[in-house]
Amino acid sequence: MKRNNFFSICILMFFCFCAKAQTLDDAKSWYLEGRYAEALPVFQTEYLNNPNNASINQWLGVSLYETGRILEAQKYLEFASGRKITDAYIYLGELYAKLYRFEDAEKEFDKYQRAKRRDSEALEILDQKRANAERLQRAVNRTEDLQIIDSLVILKSDFLSAYNLSASSGSLMPVQEFFPGRSMTDETLYMNERQDKIYYSEGDAVTGTDLYTMDKLLDTFGNEKRLPGTINKEGSQAFPFVLSDGMTLYFASTGEPSFGGYDLFVTRYNLASDSYLNPNQLNMPFNSPFNDYMLAIDEEKGIGWFASDRFQPADSVCIYTFIPNPQVQLVESEDAGYLARRARISSIADTWKEGADYGPLRSLAQQKTVSRQETAGDFTFVINDRTTYHTLSDFRNDQARSFFSQALGYEKQLQAMNEELSQKRDQYAGGAINDALAASILSLEKESESIFREMERLKMQARNEEIRTQFNQ
Repeated sequence: MKRNNFFSICILMFFCFCAKAQTLDDAKSWYLEGRYAEALPVFQTEYLNNPNNASINQWLGVSLYETGRILEAQKYLEFASGRKITDAYIYLGELYAKLYRFEDAEKEFDKYQRAKRRDSEALEILDQKRANAERLQRAVNRTEDLQIIDSLVILKSDFLSAYNLSASSGSLMPVQEFFPGRSMTDETLYMNERQDKIYYSEGDAVTGTDLYTMDKLLDTFGNEKRLPGTINKEGSQAFPFVLSDGMTLYFASTGEPSFGGYDLFVTRYNLASDSYLNPNQLNMPFNSPFNDYMLAIDEEKGIGWFASDRFQPADSVCIYTFIPNPQVQLVESEDAGYLARRARISSIADTWKEGADYGPLRSLAQQKTVSRQETAGDFTFVINDRTTYHTLSDFRNDQARSFFSQALGYEKQLQAMNEELSQKRDQYAGGAINDALAASILSLEKESESIFREMERLKMQARNEEIRTQFNQ
């Protein structure tokens, strides 16, 4: 009887071993086919049984890396690299580059180059990885001196709940909330303060998404327009937000300039050409080799937010609250490690100014609504012989307030443009005469005239709407 039990146990162990071996073979096949998520659990089990196997460390590290679990992948790839597994070199080099450890990345790339010196295809791929690392390093050296006052890790499905915009900044919502027939996505729609214009993305994961606008026509929205090709290029464009001036557009794109996934861009409507300027990619730490998106700025609160999934679980995203800079200011430091930490946002405390108290701003950022608190003397706007306004809260008509708010936005742009014009005219008068400078001056003059006319038109509309409100009372 005991003998029969012994043979039964042996047979059972044999079949278990065969099943296990087959499972590992399947995982290897999935790995070679790029089906890393399917292979990952098998490699994790194999690692528990054989943690010193260099190949298993390599397979497990790559599978973690390819499924977005970058930090978890590091120790397995380092082990495999130490055991001279060639493919670990290039993966570990790329991982180090994403951590902004560029010297360590180059060491791994160099080992891969020596190991693959006769493989032209592998060396071509290596050249691409090196070029990406060099581009990242240049971007780190141009990290913006941004004060990040708070951060919150939240589920991606609920990330918009962290954006507590004032009414004057418009509103954000999931696309499917406005268009109920749409399939569930994490993409968003922006509606302006007057609630008569929306910006949103449309498309699919295969062809990519583009940005569109619609205007309110009586009781419904229509007149759909695709934004121009300066914005809608290759890849996907999504997560739009427009400043209260109605001209400055922030959005996220996966197009060619992206460091990886979505990157944040800004562009501005050009009245002279009736189009948008070529978008500018924002500096680090706004962008990274991961998905960075949904930047929104509340000018009334003086606060902004953006989302990033850098080093986060697959179902989560970190929302950073920051103080917008009136002008771009770069971090000034000779310390490469410090620049890398600022670019990565290793600690938001690193971004704080000495002695600054950000508590009131953090509290303000968490408020769901905020009343307008303009100080007396913000501006002087004559309504009629008897009435002059000095703050936005003086307006009784919401549409008039919105018109004048847009006019103030144009006024700021006109001031900046006139300063630029003055500088260029001084250069021209000082002897820096060339065709490009002359053309730039003429273009700026034409655009400033268009902005001035639009600003005055909006002020007239604001005045007429406000007078109409007073007359009807």
